[in-house]
Amino acid sequence: MNTALYHDALVAKARAAVGKGRLENATATARLDNPLCGDRVTIDLRLEDGKITAVGHEVKGCLLCEAAAASIAELTPGKTAAEARELAAGISAMMKDGAGPPLPALAIFTPVSQAKSRRDCVLLPFGALIKALTGF
Repeated sequence: MNTALYHDALVAKARAAVGKGRLENATATARLDNPLCGDRVTIDLRLEDGKITAVGHEVKGCLLCEAAAASIAELTPGKTAAEARELAAGISAMMKDGAGPPLPALAIFTPVSQAKSRRDCVLLPFGALIKALTGF
C-alpha cells in the first residue's frame, strides 16, 4: 500500500464510514460505476426545505472511494444543492488542476491529485452526488 496516498487520516476517514448504508426515505439517489476498476458508489440524499438533511452511501470499491463518500456524508448535511455542487466542483479542480482543497477537511485527498490513476476513485462519489442532485 502506498503510504503517501493511504496516510493515517485518509484511512481513518474511510474506516469511520460516516453515512455508510442506504438511507431510508431518500428524496434523491444516484449510482455510478467505474468500469475500469470496478468501483461502484450509490449516494442517497434526503433534501428538506432546499437543504441536504441526510446522506447515506453504499460503496463497493477502494478505500479512496470509501473515504470520499464518508466525506460527503460528513460535509454536505446543511448545504443547499448549489453548495454541494460547488463542493464537488472544488474537489474536481483539486484532483484535475492541482487547486487547493475546497474545504480544509478535504486536504486529506491532496496526495491523490498526484496519482492520475487514482483520482477517479475520489471523484466517483462526488459524481454520484452531482447526479443525485439533478433536478434540485
